[in-house]
Amino acid sequence: MEPVIQPPQPEASLDGNNAIHTPKTVAPSLGARIIYWMKWTFYGSQGLRAGWSALIWFILLGLIGAAVGFVFQLLHLIDFTKGVDFNASSSFMGELVAVLALVGSSSIMAWIERRRSLLAYNLTGPRRIFHLFSGLVAGFAALSALVGAMAWGGWLHFGPNALSGAAIFKFGALWAAAFLLVGCFEEGMFRGYLLFTLTRGLNFWWALGINALLCLSLYARALGISAWGIYAMALLGLLPCLMLHIRKAPWSGFWQAAWVTSTIFGYIHLGNKGENWIGIFSAALIGFVFCVSVRVTGSAWWAIGCHAAWDWAETYFYGTADSGMVATGHYLTTTPSGNVLWSGGADGPEGSLLVLGVILLLLAALLVIYGRKRNAGPVTERAAG
Repeated sequence: MEPVIQPPQPEASLDGNNAIHTPKTVAPSLGARIIYWMKWTFYGSQGLRAGWSALIWFILLGLIGAAVGFVFQLLHLIDFTKGVDFNASSSFMGELVAVLALVGSSSIMAWIERRRSLLAYNLTGPRRIFHLFSGLVAGFAALSALVGAMAWGGWLHFGPNALSGAAIFKFGALWAAAFLLVGCFEEGMFRGYLLFTLTRGLNFWWALGINALLCLSLYARALGISAWGIYAMALLGLLPCLMLHIRKAPWSGFWQAAWVTSTIFGYIHLGNKGENWIGIFSAALIGFVFCVSVRVTGSAWWAIGCHAAWDWAETYFYGTADSGMVATGHYLTTTPSGNVLWSGGADGPEGSLLVLGVILLLLAALLVIYGRKRNAGPVTERAAG
């Protein structure tokens, strides 16, 4: 049998002095380096980077919203050419357009990011139906406590009922449907997709930069005293989020994202007519409470219920101004009276200093009821660099 001859190994060679030479490492080509940096720019350890995900999602949200709105306009379901009319039917249709855009954009992102469904964005978790209904009870109770305190102090007066008979139930149901859509859209947006996505890719310095840009834009627009609601929220979260970053605390990314999304939530309320700085700050603050609810209940369903019931009680049941707007077709009639700091003036109950105490009580109740049996929600957490 002939011996098996092994082929020479290419990794090393001998010269005349029996010195071993290994081949030189070949430097990556320019094309390979470009591909590497492109991958690094767009992809991280969890796939598409959070910033790009949020940007693509915002673009999709706008495009799908415009397309759905155009179809609704053609079908005469909504008329964007008319001025703002705060009534139940137009509010329902407007919010339906927004919810369909949210569902469409989040579903596409779930496919791009290889997630199971749009429910992955803080809409799974234990006891979802229970949390939705407990949020409804909490929202109505909290707003009722605020209205009661204002009436007791003489800063809010009740007038005759604006509706009677079957109209009470008709408008009650219409406004309930409209505000349930409001809760689904705004919570699905801020405590759903954005909170989930920014948690996996946001550290303190990015959060600080985003909040600083928001504040600088307000300063450049010279919005006056209303902007102080945003400045206050940005300052309120600065030290706690810095300490979490320095200590590399667990769930630090979640709280950085909560700081940013809550500030943005207050920022978008600047477009509402009649808002004062207290109303803007209270919107941002209750946005943070809703973030806490995601952390302790495991999903955004409590926040959806609380948000919907708060708006329904404020707008329809008590007939007060909601972010400076009084609706057509409300049940009770109320009129603010006295010092604007306590009555809220044109802003309504959300512009009263008393709202801050009610929001803090709502936060305390949330922590007492759910805090001890805390469930980490489906929010993806990582140590942001």
